[in-house]
Amino acid sequence: MRIDCNAFLGAYPWRKVPGTSPDALLQALERTKIDAAWITHLPSLFWRDPTEGNAWLYDTARKEKRFKPVPTVHPGLAEWEQVIGDAANAGAPAIRCDPLYLGLDPTGGEMRVLSAACGAARMPLMLAVRLEDGRQRHPNDHVPELPAAAVRALIRSDADVRLLVTHADRAFIEEVHFGSAPEEARRIWWDICWIWGPPEDHLATLLDTIGPERFVFGTGQPLRLPETSIAKLDLLDVSPDKREAIESKNVRELVS
Repeated sequence: MRIDCNAFLGAYPWRKVPGTSPDALLQALERTKIDAAWITHLPSLFWRDPTEGNAWLYDTARKEKRFKPVPTVHPGLAEWEQVIGDAANAGAPAIRCDPLYLGLDPTGGEMRVLSAACGAARMPLMLAVRLEDGRQRHPNDHVPELPAAAVRALIRSDADVRLLVTHADRAFIEEVHFGSAPEEARRIWWDICWIWGPPEDHLATLLDTIGPERFVFGTGQPLRLPETSIAKLDLLDVSPDKREAIESKNVRELVS
């Protein structure tokens, strides 16, 4: 089984991106033999109130059993706690909050309170380091990348919080993992969409030094080609059990 924990639906504000509709995503899942996709409403990340896209997200997920909704929350807005309750009722596997896209301090009070609330609800909190390579970003896209120190601060802010960090590269992952206590590092999962494969073999190095249990399969589609994440695994010299852990087992344990 293969579960994509990092997929988007909807238009991207900075350039025309193909494959953003539900039907197009389903075609991509069929093409790449992905059994399920955790989906986020991409335009919501850029709205003043990102929760306005959650109703559409839930409705879309109800129509397709292979879609699992990951709603977006803004902890600086009124009644944000209701988003967590709605997510639990909808069977969402995680909650998403990208603080720098929302104009929030990633280590500030709002994010710490959100982390604690997600931990109490047994709901993983998802956040991205970046969405695009800085070399191709629009001149008006001034959102900075998430700092590694922010991830370390959030995982230390509450003993029950579990983080799923997407779009992180090897240097970022190593800085957070080796700068965290073992108990803290065990509550962070990393998707593989931004980790380089051969010839640099960053993914192989991380699997050897950190362990495959910390990594999950994510593509970042449609902003990234889903085939890239699959090719990285195809080129790895890894046992079937470890590959299965990355493609599905680890993410199922994350939400258990």
